[in-house]
Amino acid sequence: MRKKLKQGIQKIRIAVASGHGIGKSALIAQIINWGLSTHEDTKVLVTSNTDTQLKTKTWPEIAKWHQMSITRHWFKFEATSIYSIEPGHKDLWRCDRIPWSERNPQAFAGLHNKKKRIIIIFDEASSIADIIWETIDGAMTDEDTEIIWIAFGNPTLNTGRFRECFRKFSKRWITRQIDSRNVEGTDKYEINAWIEDWGLDSDFVKVRVRGLFPNSSAKQFISTEDVDSAYGRALKKEQYEFAPVIIGCDPAWEGDDVLTIGLRQGLMSKKLAAIPKNDNDIEVATILARFEDDYQADAVFIDMGYGTGIYSAGKTLGRNWQLVNSASTRSVLDPGCLNKRAEMWKSIRDWLKSGGSIPKDPKMYQQLIAPETVPRADGKLQIEPKPLIKKRIGESTDEADWLGLTFAYPVAMKGIKNTFSNKMKSDYDPYAEDRI
Repeated sequence: MRKKLKQGIQKIRIAVASGHGIGKSALIAQIINWGLSTHEDTKVLVTSNTDTQLKTKTWPEIAKWHQMSITRHWFKFEATSIYSIEPGHKDLWRCDRIPWSERNPQAFAGLHNKKKRIIIIFDEASSIADIIWETIDGAMTDEDTEIIWIAFGNPTLNTGRFRECFRKFSKRWITRQIDSRNVEGTDKYEINAWIEDWGLDSDFVKVRVRGLFPNSSAKQFISTEDVDSAYGRALKKEQYEFAPVIIGCDPAWEGDDVLTIGLRQGLMSKKLAAIPKNDNDIEVATILARFEDDYQADAVFIDMGYGTGIYSAGKTLGRNWQLVNSASTRSVLDPGCLNKRAEMWKSIRDWLKSGGSIPKDPKMYQQLIAPETVPRADGKLQIEPKPLIKKRIGESTDEADWLGLTFAYPVAMKGIKNTFSNKMKSDYDPYAEDRI
């Protein structure tokens, strides 16, 4: 951090994933003390995974180190804040303890301190919702302002923004993964016992000792490892061309959602279209019919939620498409699944494990690993509701749902037909500007 500041870099993002017992709470406290003591009118915001963690662990540690600081007499320490006693600076030179809430992300929106310094600290960052990270991103636009954003935590979840600091956004973040075995003061006897009991490569040891992200989070339904293996997996035509061609269409639910269409043939999958929410059912049905003809599909499945108009328009075009009620419990073929949606997601998971291939689509990747399971007393598989996923990750699972629809019901091939390379040719363009 010091090196970056000396280089004149004003926006610094640091993510630290670690095992237990490395002293991160003490480091957080010392960073806050350094920040307040070395720059007039510094603003510091600190939050944690829960309000309880913030009150009982993070803030008491900050209090302890504040009392040992040689500059403690410059500031007033209170239950939720530290602020300068300098007249006129109470609201300008301070550190605030703020619990986060998905219902009120705007509590973090006013982070501006023009030509001064801002420090944002996330403790137990894995469990802080993506919407809070996105809100903080807005503060990074202040010009001529020194902004330091540091996220600490045990890497408990393999999804979410903390995980992506080390993957998708690694170019933006300085990252460190700290192994508890290499830190002075950790209980090496207990650590060795964990390794002996669980194994060095177990998720338990990865998270609690090695500072590595698990293969899958505790409630994550489809493991990142399975999606990584399927991402852009190369297949030979003979591995899938014998299987029926099935098209799935997931209509957009809300204004910022996307209507997606894709196909699957055996182990091969392919996205055909992603169209902003379109209420012209005839137009969408025409596009869908075109794909059905081009790929000589054996079945077309449409999500019933917002797809009844498309289905009806298809009937007027002489199409024999099928609606899929994701909430249905009667049409479930697997008794271990609560409803059709759970069954389709289970089919995706099993297909990925069997060698399925997905397109190199970052959005689809993220959405496949996003859903979590919902515990039930009867043991049936229930997948986290779609609106809750959208609230948690900031987007709907449109790019993954079309794939699930291709598993809705068993499909038999209609008969001998050409393969994809011999598909029909036409001058019709469903994406022409006058059509979309």
